[in-house]
Amino acid sequence: MINKQKIEEIQKKLEELKNQINDPVVFNDQKKLKTISIEYNETKKIVDNISQIKLIEKQIIECDEIIKSDDVQMIEIAKTEKEDLEKKLKKLITETDEMISPSSPYDKKNAIMEIRAGTGGEESGLFSADLFRMYSRYCERNGLKLKIMSESRTEIGGFKEIIFEVIGNNAFGTLKYESGVHRVQRVPETEKSGRIHTSASTVAVLPQAEDVDLKIEDKDLKIDTFCSSGAGGQSVNTTYSAVRITHLPSGLIVSCQDERSQSQNKEKAMQILKSRLLAIKEEERQKEIDKDRKSQVGSGDRSEKIRTYNFPQNRVTDHRINLTSYNLDRILDGEIDEFINKLKEFYKNEN
Repeated sequence: MINKQKIEEIQKKLEELKNQINDPVVFNDQKKLKTISIEYNETKKIVDNISQIKLIEKQIIECDEIIKSDDVQMIEIAKTEKEDLEKKLKKLITETDEMISPSSPYDKKNAIMEIRAGTGGEESGLFSADLFRMYSRYCERNGLKLKIMSESRTEIGGFKEIIFEVIGNNAFGTLKYESGVHRVQRVPETEKSGRIHTSASTVAVLPQAEDVDLKIEDKDLKIDTFCSSGAGGQSVNTTYSAVRITHLPSGLIVSCQDERSQSQNKEKAMQILKSRLLAIKEEERQKEIDKDRKSQVGSGDRSEKIRTYNFPQNRVTDHRINLTSYNLDRILDGEIDEFINKLKEFYKNEN
């Protein structure tokens, strides 16, 4: 647990940030105000967590007192309550420790997630839609806001690709280990023979980049505009509102066509490009720590899987930590906390 001196330092920092926000000079500098406000909210979250930890610890002591009593009925209630409180306490302490000492300088940032259909044809697109729903439900359950940035649908309702922003405290630090190839084994809706089919989708989790993180020169960009189109190439509009940005030094290409205006599509495309470049920067930093660390996504081939979702056995297995759960329905409904927490613990110990 955080020591008393550290708590006092955090509380002092919160007061200093509050004073800065109320400073007229800072208030009139919108860019500076935004930066300080983000830091203030993060620090306040830590202070609130510490208060909550103290309260739960007090409640656990009260439960212990009841357990020592002679009231059999109350003892059972207190034992159940204590078990629930200890789970909440462990989660809060882990979350608070990560906020104070993140494993990456980008952990506190919002995240940009990209899900793409891999091997398996139409079934892979349908599975991509399942994964998107899983993360959507996870965000709902954990107070994270999700905002779609770009999507490309298949003809039967799946996703060839969907890119979305996850906004909230420690979003990237929470979701970054979801990066990789997710494999599904099930009888496809498109298959009438009842044969179990294996397909895969890729997930990439990027830290949302800000202007202070990296600077992109105009001379390094090639920007093209074209007409937006829907499924099957059908024209959606005849104006050149869609935007394709090529980052010449890296060769990265980002296209955006979901918005009606060219400026909105350009803004979204730039945000995605910056986040991909920041992810490359972070990957290089990680390689210096661990020379054997693999890249996030790979080619989408089944052999590179990080997790398997087996429908016939109602089973989900994460192959990195050998964790298996037989609650596939609940996991696809967003209950992936166990996997996320165990992965955090595993990589923290590995580093």
